[in-house]
Amino acid sequence: MPELPEVETTARLIRPDLVGRKVREVNVEWTRTLGGQDPFAFTEALVGATIVTVDRRAKWVRIALERRGKSVGTVLVHLRMTGRLVVNPSREEAPDYARVSWRLDRGTLHFLDVRKFGRMEFFRDPTERLAGLGPEPLGEDFTASWFRSALRGRSRALKPLLLDQTFLAGLGNIYVDESLFRAGLHPLRRSDRVPPRRADVLHAAIRDILAEAIEREGSSFDGFYRTPEGQPGGYQHLFQVYGREGLPCRVCERPLKRIVVGQRGTHFCTRCQPTPRS
Repeated sequence: MPELPEVETTARLIRPDLVGRKVREVNVEWTRTLGGQDPFAFTEALVGATIVTVDRRAKWVRIALERRGKSVGTVLVHLRMTGRLVVNPSREEAPDYARVSWRLDRGTLHFLDVRKFGRMEFFRDPTERLAGLGPEPLGEDFTASWFRSALRGRSRALKPLLLDQTFLAGLGNIYVDESLFRAGLHPLRRSDRVPPRRADVLHAAIRDILAEAIEREGSSFDGFYRTPEGQPGGYQHLFQVYGREGLPCRVCERPLKRIVVGQRGTHFCTRCQPTPRS
């Protein structure tokens, strides 16, 4: 599933082609993509509206709309496993796997989704839908002092805690594994037993790794993730542990291990990330 860097890359690349464009027509090919919303109401809300902002919150792309200078609502897009947002400068026939298409006054926005797990939903006010999410790892609220306190205040293994979107928004399997490796922390280490200095190291690792991945337009860890321009991400070439089970650690050369934590495959080095004391 695309994580923060992939969703951020998507938002950044489609933004220049969408902001200021007016929605002329909406075609819904797969109604389940709307998450149970009525396709006629969805279409009615969008047609005639102008796109004013395109950004990201957690793993959602947010597309805000207005009419005559007044907000009409926001479309939230969750890419899930195989979703992609693509802007076609022409109005040619929709490409394969287009589940929802917006014909604009210039170009067309397509939501492509091979496995049909993605969601594109309209909200007059998206606040409630996004309520409960933790701070953004690259935002101002995610300070080292907050992180130290938040870890101390919970008694959970680090891996599932960092995956919890109510604790910290946007992280997924890849970047949690990579961050824990860089910080030298075992994925089963209890959060309230992480010393303050190590918490600071993990805080810096999370921010640095996410920034590096965004710079390389995310990670194409399978055959599905592609940028809106159709290009693979580049961060997968820098993976230290994720997906490298049995291969030598790039630091100590010990074979990397994979375990299941909270039903998620978890990759780590038994030497660089020593097992915590019971």
